[in-house]
Amino acid sequence: MRFFNTTGPVVAADHYCIPPLERLNLTEVRRFIRDKRYFVLHAPRQTGKTSALLALRDLLNAEGDYRCVYVNVEGGQAAREDVEQVMRTILGELASWARSTLSDEFLDEIWLDILAKYGPHGALREALTRWSEATPKPLLLFIDEIDALIGDALLSVLRQLRAGYVRRPEDFPQSVVLCGVRDVRDYRIQSTAENAIIAGGSAFNIKARSLRLGDFSQDEVLALIGQHTEETGQVFTPDALELIWTQTQGQPWLVNALADETCFYGVAAQDRGIPITADTIHNAQEQLILRRETHLDQLADKLQEERVRRVVEPLLSGSEDSDFSTRDLEYVRDLGLIAPNDPLRIANPIYAEIVPRELTYAAQVGLNEDTAWYVDADGSLNVVKLMTEFQTFFREHSEHWVRRFQYQEAGPQLLLQAFLQRIVNSGGRIEREYGLGRMRTDLLILWPQGDQTRKVVIECKILHKSLKQTIADGLDQSAEYMDRCDAEAGHLVIFDRREGRRWADKVFHNRRTSSSGIEIDIWGM
Repeated sequence: MRFFNTTGPVVAADHYCIPPLERLNLTEVRRFIRDKRYFVLHAPRQTGKTSALLALRDLLNAEGDYRCVYVNVEGGQAAREDVEQVMRTILGELASWARSTLSDEFLDEIWLDILAKYGPHGALREALTRWSEATPKPLLLFIDEIDALIGDALLSVLRQLRAGYVRRPEDFPQSVVLCGVRDVRDYRIQSTAENAIIAGGSAFNIKARSLRLGDFSQDEVLALIGQHTEETGQVFTPDALELIWTQTQGQPWLVNALADETCFYGVAAQDRGIPITADTIHNAQEQLILRRETHLDQLADKLQEERVRRVVEPLLSGSEDSDFSTRDLEYVRDLGLIAPNDPLRIANPIYAEIVPRELTYAAQVGLNEDTAWYVDADGSLNVVKLMTEFQTFFREHSEHWVRRFQYQEAGPQLLLQAFLQRIVNSGGRIEREYGLGRMRTDLLILWPQGDQTRKVVIECKILHKSLKQTIADGLDQSAEYMDRCDAEAGHLVIFDRREGRRWADKVFHNRRTSSSGIEIDIWGM
């Protein structure tokens, strides 16, 4: 039986998969190769880059017009800026791949002597020159994980490729593809030897184009899931299929991970007659987040970087103000954390869930709260009691807690979400909506009660204008969100962060009616 792949390149015999070459613009790629171009293929991690490169290599070698070799240079990362050791690693890997892919032992016989004679800053260029001269057909080189290299080691590789470019195709590879998370133009390479920051675009100004490998389309998601149904008979309900697309927006690892979790673990793995439902998908999503799977953990780790904070923080707070640069935005988009197109937003709802939960994890475990305190005898969640307790907690502890957050501008919203997550974790779930310029953060609590799911909206706003205007705007926005979510209750939280204000003036609770006639609880803090 095939299965959903969440680790490494896809193998069609083992994995359900979208054929990797179908995800490339093959006509464009062929034209670049024919025209002797050097170009870049980039995309976020675990998107399918390596699978595409390997499939392209095998296709071109099978056609017989070129001799194509793939090499992964990530092993050189451990040597950092030790250029000689990095070159030793790269040349050894290149010789190994040439032997296994093409049965070509030419590099095995010469690369050590070349390294000794030409040194680390000339060995790669000379090895590729001699290999190209000795091979009967044009040579193609695919270099994967190029941006795993750093500093002078990366500069040396790029400059040696550039130095040999004018000798192609007889005496140097006809076409070279650099593959990594980021576009080479976005590299900011700290050269220790030159005591300067070198732009990747200047070190590799022979690049013709940059191609980005996209996420799955909705049709591709359905086709991938459909392979499992066709082979096993196990069906996904229409709601489940729609939820997979909505929650992942086609991010390949997320699609495969959700499907793998639902189909190969738990009761559905034991009985293929059990359909996969939307509830199954929600449970699988929660398990992936709680286990802090490597893909998600790596993404969460990036939140600690300052250039990521500059982009993500105003999204969390809903602020109209931001201080990120174009380079910051390009970097965060290359990571896959932000959607590749406007409007500016987190790439998908699963990432949108992970971001605040990761940023508030320490706060969650540090809160001494018990879900049972807020559950009534009939099993319902007493949100008024919950919000009353949070209001008291916020008054007493917010200054201390908000200072602990790296994302201090979004601190009040994050603290509320940490408090709610601590309580709701034990029975329900929270859905979130936030983004740049929204001037609010929308939270939806879903709480199971009997055979029903109760929905409660909590909307957070920072007091920017007058309190009267903020309340008026917030009431209408909360009512609109309640209507869209079919929620039975709504709460509007207004954080007053103005200097010099007394808590006695900021803290209040009352109930107002929106212009559409919906009653909403208002909490001042």
